[in-house]
Amino acid sequence: MTILETKQLEYQQYLEHPESNGLIYGSRLMRGTIRLEHKLCFYLEHETEIGGVILPKTVRATVFDLTTEEWQASFVLLQQAKDLLMQELQPDGWNVLPAGGQHVPIAHLHIIPRFNDETFAGRGIRWWLKSPDNTRGAKI
Repeated sequence: MTILETKQLEYQQYLEHPESNGLIYGSRLMRGTIRLEHKLCFYLEHETEIGGVILPKTVRATVFDLTTEEWQASFVLLQQAKDLLMQELQPDGWNVLPAGGQHVPIAHLHIIPRFNDETFAGRGIRWWLKSPDNTRGAKI
């Protein structure tokens, strides 16, 4: 089974059995620690990763499905998470700025179409961040 086929099967399983999704607010399967919380969303960190993820408390399949209020709440939490991480980690940048690969200083959001026949289909856009070659101080 390819990585893509595995991810497609997993995705379908979560659609059919949302209670098995460990990212759902209040799920007994939730992995990670809620560090910040808003009435509509929360910021979750995993022990094995630096940084975290902002998730709506109401399950939405994509960011395109968020309500205006959820977008606004996510923005507030994004600022709070940034402040928290700045205080705790003092990073050289984020997934922006030169440390993150950004070379043109203008705010932007990526919208990236993906296709099943891509070479790295199923790996997600962050798969390389989890590579052992991407540890701090590693020389490539």
